[in-house]
Amino acid sequence: MKLILKWLLSAAALLAVAYLYSGVTVSSFTGALIAAAVLGALNLVVRPILVLLTLPVTLVTLGLFLFVVNALMFWAAASLVSGLNVAGFGAALIGSLIYSVLQLAIEFVLERLFLNK
Repeated sequence: MKLILKWLLSAAALLAVAYLYSGVTVSSFTGALIAAAVLGALNLVVRPILVLLTLPVTLVTLGLFLFVVNALMFWAAASLVSGLNVAGFGAALIGSLIYSVLQLAIEFVLERLFLNK
């Protein structure tokens, strides 16, 4: 139940990113659902490998390079899903920042919601 709710809210967060920032467009809620699933899969499989490979750069930049890794994941999801379009790397960076903030809010709400049960 929690996983499905998080997936739906992540798709809504992608729609919110497209609404808030013109560099990211989402064709429909179905496209957002697919993009949220692909983004989640990329963050689960590819992101840890990239974080490990870029660890020296991340240490030198005091962790700021992780923003670039997040943008790359966002951009890769947009290239794999036809329903999500990102104008460029700068748009991917800003879109991933907005999406990350929305994901933090979703995690906070879901923890509060399911903690009471």
